[in-house]
Amino acid sequence: MKKLYFLLPLVLLACKSNNSAVNDPSSSKVSSQPVEITYKVEQTNVSDFLKYLSSDELEGRETGTKGIEKAAEFLEGFLKKNNVKPYFKTYRDTLTNFKTPTFNIVGVIEGNDPELKKEFVVLSAHYDHIGVDKNKKEDVINNGANDDASGVTAVAEMAKYFSETKSNRRSILIVFFAGEEKGLLGSKSLVEKLKVQKFNLYAQLNIEMIGVPMKRDYLAYITGFYKSNMAEKINEYTGKKTIGFLPKEAEYKLFYRSDNYSFYEAFKKPCQSISTFDFENFEFYHHPSDEFKVMDIPHMTSFIQEFLPAVTQIANSKTQEITMKN
Repeated sequence: MKKLYFLLPLVLLACKSNNSAVNDPSSSKVSSQPVEITYKVEQTNVSDFLKYLSSDELEGRETGTKGIEKAAEFLEGFLKKNNVKPYFKTYRDTLTNFKTPTFNIVGVIEGNDPELKKEFVVLSAHYDHIGVDKNKKEDVINNGANDDASGVTAVAEMAKYFSETKSNRRSILIVFFAGEEKGLLGSKSLVEKLKVQKFNLYAQLNIEMIGVPMKRDYLAYITGFYKSNMAEKINEYTGKKTIGFLPKEAEYKLFYRSDNYSFYEAFKKPCQSISTFDFENFEFYHHPSDEFKVMDIPHMTSFIQEFLPAVTQIANSKTQEITMKN
């Protein structure tokens, strides 16, 4: 997640907040007939993917370094292995706004409906982090397991699901952003190219920091809760209280602090981030201890599994059911 240093003095206060949602519109009833999914997400796949992406070998994946280059090669290999095609000539989308050659990794899963495939759902997460802290004496690598190797893992598993099941009428753009920690550079660069192409965006789900669970009566929260009906529709599609309203998200304006905002600003469509980092459940934000060993793999696996009905229906509804609010 893009720098939140200005928030850190408030985090301890946030830890005293009530665990219940406040004025939560998503508390309305959910569908009695959610989308049924037989596909099972394998916990070992989640674990293996996350463990490598957050390993010391990648040296914190700072944009423009050898570490993020290794990460890029790993993600390219994953997409190729799972038959996700490159969106451009290759999987690499070179950033236009960073001095050192660095890349978003972009794949596409074409929709199977002759008309709906012209519309796109974007599933995304940023694979960069903040690299090595040379001022420290012991653990100098900021591994970024939660921020945001966890989100990348979730998106990768969703890509694998759609590639195997071919269950999407709409086309799906899989994006792993670089440069998020430098100021949303990867997403800003990509949207400029997509705008020129007259990219037909329906909605974007950006996954940001889902490595540990919240102690609440919902699985995750969405940034910019009131900007669209996405939370309501996700809950309808899953048949559960999957998304809730987190007051701290609105207070800290997290909608503007991740790669969903670049897409929203360019397309004015529902583009929001999903997260389980609530300022109470994780103390290692931008810290070397944000490592694989503190991630909750069973939680991540169940998170991905619970979202499959939602992303499936988003990719398949006959009309654009997720809409912006006034």
